[in-house]
Amino acid sequence: MTALLSGCAAGPGYHPKSANVLGVPEHYTAAANETQPRELATWWNALDDSELSALVDRALKANLDIAQAAARLRQARASLIAARADFFPSVSGQASVGRNLDNRLQDTSSFSAGANASWAIDLFGGTRRSVQASRADLQAAGYDLASVQTAVIAEVATNYVDLRGAQARLGIARDVLLTQQENYQIAGWRVQAGLVSSLDVEQARTQLAQTQATIPALEQAVAGAQNRLAVLTGVAPGTLADELGMIGPIPVGPIDIATGIPADTLRKRPDVRASERALAAATARIGVAQAQLFPALNLSGNVGTSALSLGSLGDVVTGGVFATLSQLIFDGGRRLASIRSARASAEGAFAAYRQTVLTALEDVENGLVALKSARDRETALGDAFEAANNAAILARSQYRAGLTDFQTLLDAERQLLSARDGLASAKADEANAIVQLYLALGGGWDPQAPLPDGKRP
Repeated sequence: MTALLSGCAAGPGYHPKSANVLGVPEHYTAAANETQPRELATWWNALDDSELSALVDRALKANLDIAQAAARLRQARASLIAARADFFPSVSGQASVGRNLDNRLQDTSSFSAGANASWAIDLFGGTRRSVQASRADLQAAGYDLASVQTAVIAEVATNYVDLRGAQARLGIARDVLLTQQENYQIAGWRVQAGLVSSLDVEQARTQLAQTQATIPALEQAVAGAQNRLAVLTGVAPGTLADELGMIGPIPVGPIDIATGIPADTLRKRPDVRASERALAAATARIGVAQAQLFPALNLSGNVGTSALSLGSLGDVVTGGVFATLSQLIFDGGRRLASIRSARASAEGAFAAYRQTVLTALEDVENGLVALKSARDRETALGDAFEAANNAAILARSQYRAGLTDFQTLLDAERQLLSARDGLASAKADEANAIVQLYLALGGGWDPQAPLPDGKRP
């Protein structure tokens, strides 16, 4: 009878939700390469930057957000072990020794030893549902750890791209500053020669000062990215200033990025899988609450012995076995309220799961659009830079020959600076769009890899 009852588990069984139930479309709205994405686990290597790869490796080993998530995973594993312990009896033992003092008779000693055991039979599957919930919590904690890892990798890559972009723009500003200083000198010589008015000198000085004013902000951006990368890799701000001080190229990603179909998001994104496991845990806890309404069977027993000498301690052993069947009669609706609360929690978990799925799809759609927009902008700014550079060369030579006024040269130099700066920003935007698209696709972790402690959930 007990075996038959133990085969029943209170509460609903959990079944994974289909893509249709979750509202997942068959295809992305934005143009996408729907071939199966490969090497998502180490996507940053596709940017072909050894410095970035080294920073990512250091962050995975030393980042403190990852360390906190790993600690939560260990905590969840310990909770699962504690939940499983309810399947087994609880046994405790005790022993005592005493000395009886009597001023009329000889002093005597007394010894005793005993053990108590108790076991709550899981008649209606409450313990089993509790273990299911704890196992789902453990799996969710593992996916949460993967989510933190993917987020940290993406943040390292984004800040690295921002660093290289700021360094490129800083280099452009300093290069242009040298040219503008030369223009300022030429304008001064032409004023001294009586060829032009002092207006040219003042205009040249204005342009020079405006360019100089942009340099501190760019230097601040460089320092901020370096400091953020230091914290992400688990070291103090400023530590990486020397290592990352030399200007490097802005990373360039692959031309085509495979996205797969939207349903792949359910398998590739760790945050989606964590949300699904949270729903499974909430569903199992409905059964835990419902099991409290049914009868509870507890077995208990004890064994003990006592003697006046240690050698005769085992001569007489006594013990007993007891069985207790209890049933809730009235508790003011507390346990029914617990069931309703568990059901509401499961409904909320399902809504959160759907929200996570839709947000993931939104991230991919936005990533595809952002990447296309960045590439289109980079192409247009590349043409603008080429034209502005040619115009600036012509204006500079014509001004030196006295064939054009200084205002024409100023306009040409201003347009060249804007085009160069915009092109550098567009390249950084493209690289960041690639990073965000890889993050949206769930890149940065291997679904088949074991957890950091070498175990699987």
